[in-house]
Amino acid sequence: MNCAIIQNTAAMKAPVLIACVAWALNGFAQPNLTPGSAQTERILVLGGTAHLGTGEVLENAAIGFADGYIDYVGAARDVDPKRYGRVVDAAGKHVYPGFIAPNSTLGLMEVAAVRASRDYAEVGTFKPNVRSVIAYNASSDITPTVRTNGVLMGQITPRGGVIGGSSSVVQFDAWNWEDAVVRADDGIHLYWPSTHHKHFEDGRAQLRKRKTYDQKLHEIRDFFTRARAYAEGTPTKRDLRMEAMRGLFVNGNRKTSGAATLFVHADDAKQIAEVIRFKRAEDLERVVLVGGVDSWMLADPLRENDIAVMLQRTHSVPRFAEDDIDLPYKLPKLLEDEGVEYCLQGEGRMPEMNTRNLPFFAGTAVAHGLEYEQAVRALTLSTARILGIDDACGSLEPGKDATLFISAGDALDMMGNDVEFAWIQGRDVVLDNKQIQLYQKYKAKYDAQRATDDRR
Repeated sequence: MNCAIIQNTAAMKAPVLIACVAWALNGFAQPNLTPGSAQTERILVLGGTAHLGTGEVLENAAIGFADGYIDYVGAARDVDPKRYGRVVDAAGKHVYPGFIAPNSTLGLMEVAAVRASRDYAEVGTFKPNVRSVIAYNASSDITPTVRTNGVLMGQITPRGGVIGGSSSVVQFDAWNWEDAVVRADDGIHLYWPSTHHKHFEDGRAQLRKRKTYDQKLHEIRDFFTRARAYAEGTPTKRDLRMEAMRGLFVNGNRKTSGAATLFVHADDAKQIAEVIRFKRAEDLERVVLVGGVDSWMLADPLRENDIAVMLQRTHSVPRFAEDDIDLPYKLPKLLEDEGVEYCLQGEGRMPEMNTRNLPFFAGTAVAHGLEYEQAVRALTLSTARILGIDDACGSLEPGKDATLFISAGDALDMMGNDVEFAWIQGRDVVLDNKQIQLYQKYKAKYDAQRATDDRR
């Protein structure tokens, strides 16, 4: 049927529209990605190996939840299945808390080549009042591909400028951004200026201090000084940028909370050292380092100053030729051994699409020395602690949100990750997506072709 050649008269508009839609849907069925309804029956996940997210593992476990909250975690032999309306058999499988993707632009960009779908940055240099969450697209086609690997929550983070704006934590099964929010405006993102640049002379690379660095550092300090004065005073005129900074400060006449976190994006050792000095000078309560490629070099001061690290993706190459070739793979183990709090994130090339690989970043760290349950914790409870949501998320414990999934195999392994069931706040999550449908579509085509060839 060619819809273009049908006469578009007033009497035929409705039939033509219906025919065109039917024709399109017959060609390729769209996945049903309607958000799940609120939990109405008590659910028990029975059997299987439960990775609690706390560093503990429970064999032949039972996880029960009702009204969106976990109400039982223990041995399968100690629970009465009759108390639950639905029992899910997880024997021989693995149960995990929902993985959390921090520092993500998922839902802020759909197709990089399409300007209208890129909404992760606003113009300007100092823009703490920019809220990334209001641009979050809960209906992104990328999000379902992430859920199918067990990534059920994320921190939606702005980019660009010196202060990019505020991030928010969302869950990945919602009608809109209002429904998705788990914690709104959890922190401000500061992109620390580069201290040095590479200068090539006689074919050799040398590091030289950037001439503009001192000026940029002065601007950052000046902005924070004005923000603190605003927070501690009683301004007669409301300043949206200064209002957005209030949560970073704990002192002052207005009794500001200090509950917000300053997320500082920095990688090299000189930047990190400056960030540590900045935290002390500004008397900031909550600072988290994002990226932290050289964080292992400054483990002691990071630990002593209570600065956690959102580590770069492990699937990276070393920055310098003299680095160990497997240094990015070993970074989680190095920080674990030093007692520095950390979690894993996936900033880098194609970050939205690569969010689905977050479990495998942890799996690579396991292959290079990190213990398995430590890797699970780096995707769950450690992330929740750093984001300030560990009272409700990040582990399989009674009283917490029922955000969890069942995998038929090892969820940190590309060959083993096979998510069969997932729940977010007790709601059943649809695990279909366009990529799965395309796989099934073309698999059926070539299976049929192979069968025809065999008959010949």
